[in-house]
Amino acid sequence: MSDVAGKEDPGLFDYWPYENRPKIEWPGGARVAFWVAPNIEFYELDPAVNPHRKAWPRPVPDINGYGTRDYGNRVGHMRMMQVLDKYNVRGSISLSTALCDHHPEIIELCKERDWEFFSHGIYNTRYTYGMDEAQERAMIEDAMETIYKHTGQQCSGYLAPALTHTEITMDLFAEAGGIYTCDLFHDDQPTPVHVRGGQKFISVPYSLEMNDTIVYVVNKIEPRRYGEMIKANFDRLYEEGKENGVVMCVPLHAYQVSHPHRLKAFEEALEYITGHSDVWVTTGREIAEYYIDNCYNDAVADIAAKAG
Repeated sequence: MSDVAGKEDPGLFDYWPYENRPKIEWPGGARVAFWVAPNIEFYELDPAVNPHRKAWPRPVPDINGYGTRDYGNRVGHMRMMQVLDKYNVRGSISLSTALCDHHPEIIELCKERDWEFFSHGIYNTRYTYGMDEAQERAMIEDAMETIYKHTGQQCSGYLAPALTHTEITMDLFAEAGGIYTCDLFHDDQPTPVHVRGGQKFISVPYSLEMNDTIVYVVNKIEPRRYGEMIKANFDRLYEEGKENGVVMCVPLHAYQVSHPHRLKAFEEALEYITGHSDVWVTTGREIAEYYIDNCYNDAVADIAAKAG
């Protein structure tokens, strides 16, 4: 087809049919690599205006919106941590790195649990829309340096702030030393991603369908049904994982899932999943590192062979 009308796809990954891929064998023979990604975020009450997107639905100061999100950092994160602790699940934190300065107590609690920290930008009210390359590079590097300064961890993963990114976001993150993105939403297995520097860089599945904000705010689904959805999602992947290893991610927000009337449904789903054998309960970084070390080359070769 002609490309006169512009780009026909993102150019970040190849079409690669799900069946007949090289087999992924997770550690211990697990069928499913299961990870939970709490988004621990900071929202500014009166952020700088981005002409491409409003930060708040109401005129500033949007006290309702700010207070709802502040609930997560004051109350919800503790409830979430207690549930994850109960089932020995280490969170992989999609972190607004400004939280390191605003609420360092939360960072310390996560460090005590050996949770992973990956970048979700600096504030969740500062978007990459409209940034030039130098500005976006500075934002990415600032967030990575902040994570290292406050946690001692090298930042491996990236989820663009408020799911905003540019055409070169993944190029810049790979050049800064990152190895995986959560921003593609296109598969149930990790896949190689094309970046301009040629680094080994992958997508680790991060599900918007299982994301509590999408469930509760966008799709307006009740808590009990959300718990059923998580279980059903797991059941299908667990069955398919007999043949080839898959990934399941549940992204959370402490100001969503951790309300008293919602948390029990998630806890029951977590109990159900961790009660199965052949599940690798892990983190985003551990999935990415394992895949790059053990599966990446086979995947690239298979993609090339199927492309002819």
